[in-house]
Amino acid sequence: MTIMKTSDFDYELPQELIAQTPLADRTASRMLVVHKNTGELEHRHFSDITGYFHEGDVLVRNNTRVIPARLFGTKEETGAHVEVLLLKQEEDDVWECLVGNARTVKIDTVVSFHDGRLKAKCVGIGDKGIRKMKMIYNGIFNEILDELGNVPLPPYIREKLDDKERYQTVYAKVEGSAAAPTAGLHFTDEIFEKLKAKGVIVLDVTLHVGLGTFRPMDTENIEEHVMHSEMYQMSRETADALNLAKAEGRRIIAVGTTSVRTLESVWNRFGRFEECTGDTALFIFPGYEWHTVDCILTNFHLPKSTLIMMICSFAGKDLIFRAYREAVNERYRFFSFGDCMFITNE
Repeated sequence: MTIMKTSDFDYELPQELIAQTPLADRTASRMLVVHKNTGELEHRHFSDITGYFHEGDVLVRNNTRVIPARLFGTKEETGAHVEVLLLKQEEDDVWECLVGNARTVKIDTVVSFHDGRLKAKCVGIGDKGIRKMKMIYNGIFNEILDELGNVPLPPYIREKLDDKERYQTVYAKVEGSAAAPTAGLHFTDEIFEKLKAKGVIVLDVTLHVGLGTFRPMDTENIEEHVMHSEMYQMSRETADALNLAKAEGRRIIAVGTTSVRTLESVWNRFGRFEECTGDTALFIFPGYEWHTVDCILTNFHLPKSTLIMMICSFAGKDLIFRAYREAVNERYRFFSFGDCMFITNE
């Protein structure tokens, strides 16, 4: 059996194609339509997306909301600067965090933010910069974080974001993500109204985006890669509507890779959709047996990332890499604030 390598999923991308700022109009992004059954490629704009939906289609979106999870503080003992990125709330006030210069942060180390208005005490040590930090504060934590924290934009975005809401979807509701589910950034309330008028059913799931989005692959054999777990949730209403759609043969269309991971994780767990909460470390790469998704709207992903591997698994590596070459040649905008790709089964 051929071993798939991380380097097999590399591609060349001119730096100037990495979008640094969002477009003024969310729906103005370009959209490369990929017909996975025929191999046809179409150049459209996101505002055209309603034309690819039919009555009875089910659109699944991730309603997570990004928290201002990036904090800059100093060690109380030495005054050394420490950067802390909140990844996942574990219990009470204990958070799993990614810590810069983590080797200096040991058990009982206290990091102070903004003259002590918020403190974080290390209570657990993980690998590759992971620490468990207990938050110490007076008042309401979310209000303090909103005031002191920073939006954790990806490292390839160097421009300042003038409007923090542009790194949130218009339907962001459940706070807890360290990064935005960026495929959803293209939608507006008006687009959803048009879809609902066509008889499209719009459903929400929740997956709080964590370290899996940030951390690069560090193994050449992709099967040795271990995904970081992320919390997901599915309501009874969503589960029932999805089960009915499956039973009636109607299409399930996922907005972004995080919605995909939620849908597939629930199905792998129960063999159907169920009301549930859990943690998933699902890693989807070519050879994966798909169960739930008929079409995917997604952004263009980083080379050698787990996300591009998922998309290659869904539509085939040759087709996806041909689509990416076409997008580069046509000067599409890439990554979080960039253009999008709609992979359809029609």
